[in-house]
Order: sequence, then structure tokens, then C-alpha cells
Amino acid sequence: MADGPLLRALFRCHLWASARLMPVLVTNRSFEEVLRWAPLASSTPYRGLPSAYIVASVNRTVRHPWLMRDRRCLREGLLGHRFLRLAGFDPDLRFGVEPQSMQAQRLSAHCWVCLDGKPVVSDKLPGMVEIYRHHADAVKARPA
Repeated sequence: MADGPLLRALFRCHLWASARLMPVLVTNRSFEEVLRWAPLASSTPYRGLPSAYIVASVNRTVRHPWLMRDRRCLREGLLGHRFLRLAGFDPDLRFGVEPQSMQAQRLSAHCWVCLDGKPVVSDKLPGMVEIYRHHADAVKARPA
């Protein structure tokens, strides 16, 4: 389907519903279960939508979080990755930690989405060390 008003309306409805459901569906889940919201392969019902439109829509949809306030980047990252993938793009979802927080009671972590190596949803924070990259190539490279 080519980019047009109907495709954009369907996309916005799907994004809105996903943004509202995700906080409930990822609560108390393992990291692997949470990553299911960022599929590495999917159909492409939103092919034709520009990546800039998808990113702007994700940012607009999650700008006033009423749930997941303390994990805002995770919500943005999962939605950004998911909907870029549904549009046929090849994003990667990156995770980092602040090394000084490793000894603290609460780990300081962050995630962001890159497309063609450039951050498009959030960005790496100063002092963060990247610890995981969720991307199809990384999964293929894992030993069996």
C-alpha cells in the first residue's frame, strides 16, 4: 500500500493502541519477553511511510506518559523499533548502562533506536556504555 491518508490513519490507530497496551503487557516480564515488542522480522503493512514520519509519530504519541514514566526510553524504543520494522526499515534497538550505577541499588539503564547507525528515537546518554544491540544481524551471529 502506498503512503496515503488511509495508511497513515491505520498506522496512527495501531500506534496509539500499542502505546496504551504496552505498559500493561510488559510489566513484570523478562527482558526476552519485553523484546518481543521489538520484532526482528515482521510483515510490512506500513511500507511506504517515511521513517521521519514514524519517528515523529512515536515521539508525539508517548510525549505525556501516564504509565512507564520511569521507563520512558524503553516505551519509546520498543514502539520506535516495532513500527519502523513494520514499515520495512531495519532499525536496531540499543541498550546501555551507566557504569557507576553497577554498584548502586538501582541500575541506571537507557535504550535508543538507530537507523543506518544514526540515533532516531532518543540517543545514547553521556557516560552510558552500550551493552546490547537488538538487531537481526546480532541474533544470526549468536552461536547455537
